[in-house]
Amino acid sequence: MRRLFDGSTHYAGGYSTCAPVSVPEKCLIKPPVKKNTIPIDLKLHNDIRAVERARFAHQVAEKRRLIKQYKMERETTKLEEQEEIKRLRKELIPKAQLMPYFDRPFVPRRSEKQPTVPREPKFCIPRHKTIRCCRMSCNDMSGPSQLQHLPSSVEKTEALYKNRGLQ
Repeated sequence: MRRLFDGSTHYAGGYSTCAPVSVPEKCLIKPPVKKNTIPIDLKLHNDIRAVERARFAHQVAEKRRLIKQYKMERETTKLEEQEEIKRLRKELIPKAQLMPYFDRPFVPRRSEKQPTVPREPKFCIPRHKTIRCCRMSCNDMSGPSQLQHLPSSVEKTEALYKNRGLQ
């Protein structure tokens, strides 16, 4: 016959018909139950890597979207420029001018501006621009017939040289 442990008696050997052995009651008191341990959340490298990979994939997708948007903007500006070039080329094609109307005669109008006053040209060469040999040849000339072809300013300069005695 099998008896269960009730705390007061104990059978040696488990299944036996012998007499129960007495056990002191202090030994039979159960120790106080400890609180259940709470498991620490495990941070696996795979989980951390998955989060980083998701962040990276998001950055790559954003970058691709920006590149695609930039390309679309560039294409639209390129198309606009091509349309502008086509329009300018069409405008620059030379076209025939309209025929003047011959049913009414053309009468030119008189100009309202004052006519210009004619001036005599200056043939005088300033002294600092003349060549030294030319000055000598002008001074060597003598006689009224040779001086008639010279302008009046040259005659004046020769007279000044003669008066100063520089000849």
